[in-house]
Amino acid sequence: MNNDEIRIGVSACLLGQKVRYDGGHKHQRLLTDELGMFLTLVPVCPEAEVGMGIPRETVHLDGDHEAPRMVGTRSNEDWTARMNDWSRRRVRELAADDLCGFIFKKGSPSCGVWRVKLFDENGRPRLRGRGLFAMEYLRRFSLVPVEEEGRLNDTRLRENFVERIFAFHRLKTLFATSWIHSEVETFHAREKCLLMAHSPNHFKEIDRLVAGIEEYTPAAFRDTYMPLFMEALAVKATVRRHTITLRHVAGHLRGAVGEAERERIRAVIADYEEGLVPLIVPITLLQHFIDIHQIPYVSDQTYLKPHPKELMLRNRV
Repeated sequence: MNNDEIRIGVSACLLGQKVRYDGGHKHQRLLTDELGMFLTLVPVCPEAEVGMGIPRETVHLDGDHEAPRMVGTRSNEDWTARMNDWSRRRVRELAADDLCGFIFKKGSPSCGVWRVKLFDENGRPRLRGRGLFAMEYLRRFSLVPVEEEGRLNDTRLRENFVERIFAFHRLKTLFATSWIHSEVETFHAREKCLLMAHSPNHFKEIDRLVAGIEEYTPAAFRDTYMPLFMEALAVKATVRRHTITLRHVAGHLRGAVGEAERERIRAVIADYEEGLVPLIVPITLLQHFIDIHQIPYVSDQTYLKPHPKELMLRNRV
C-alpha cells in the first residue's frame, strides 16, 4: 500500500454497485466523482457478502437497541448470528486496509449508523437502532471518522468529515513508526490553529499534554494524544471560532504588511463573520500575504490547507 494513499470504506451500493435487496444501487456521484479523485474507496456490502443473495428479502432490526436481531421482513429468518460473525471477520480484514474514514448507507439494518428503524415487541418502529456491521466497526475502530451519505448533503458536516479524514491520516502517519519528541512537537505546532478553530478547550488540554510529553512512555502518549486530537476535530468549527482563528493568523502579519492591507484583511474577516462571504475568501487573502512574506509559524499551519482545494469544501461554509 502506498504510504500517501488515503483509503476509506464505503457501503458498496453508494459506489454504484448493484448489491441492494432489489438488485439496484444508490450511486452517489459526490463519492465517486469528487472524493474518489483524492481518496481510495473500499467497497463493503454486508448483506451481499454474508450470503443473502441479490435480489433478496429485505431485513429489519428488532428487539433491544444494544443487541438487536436482524430478521427477514416476510420469513422472519434470523440473520443475527451470521451477520455478527461475518462482521467480526470483515472488520479484522479491514484493519489491513488501514482505513481513515467510512461512509455508511443511512437507514440500513447492516450499515446505518444513526436512527435506524428498530421494531419493538409490538411491531412499532423506533428510530433508535444501529446497523449490525456499523456497530461492530465502530466498536473496533472508535477513532475512525464515520458518516452517512445523507448527512454529507450538509456542507458543514461534509467539510468537517473530510477534514477529519485527512487529519486522521496525518495523525496515523506520525505514529506509524518510531518517533521522537521533536517530531510530535513539530506536528502539534502545525495543527494548533486547526484545533483552535474546533475546540479551544481541547486545544489547551492537548497543548498541556505535549508540554509534558517527557512524563509519558511513547505508547501512553500516543494513546492519549490520538483520541484527544480526533475528539477535538469532531467538535464542529463555528463561524465565531473560525473568526477568532482567522484574526489570530492575521495578527502574525503585523510588521510584514502595511496598514492598508491589514485593514483589508480585517474587513474581509468581518464579512465572513457576518455571513457575506464563505470561509475560502479570508483564507485565500491570508494565504496570499503569508506566501509573499513567508511568515513563520502560520505559513506551516494545516488550518490554511486541511484538504485539497479542488474539493472546494470551504467555498460552501
